Amino acid sequence: MSDCLFCKIIAGEIPSKKVYEDELVYAFEDIAPTAPVHFLVIPKQHISKLSDVTEENSAVIAHIYEVIAKIAKENEAMKDGYRVVSNCGESAGQSVFHIHFHVLAGRPLTWPAG
Repeated sequence: MSDCLFCKIIAGEIPSKKVYEDELVYAFEDIAPTAPVHFLVIPKQHISKLSDVTEENSAVIAHIYEVIAKIAKENEAMKDGYRVVSNCGESAGQSVFHIHFHVLAGRPLTWPAG
């Protein structure tokens, strides 16, 4: 999508600090982190939100969780645990309508998220 912020990041039109990349996903540091470790993992394929996941595109979501596990195993700050959050829809706090997963770690995480 030409007007999607995350599609522009994937295309290299907007700079980001890459954490991980493969043929299906891109992970990058959050520009306004709320924890010492805070990065986003997004599919390269544009999927607007969780409610748009289908049988045809769900494999990439499984792959995202595999990538998060891989990064966690390699990141000392994530050894004691981490949180994965995805907001679905405006009233849930989704501000960019390209499905994304926030990964937070490096400090005790309270609920509600903070």
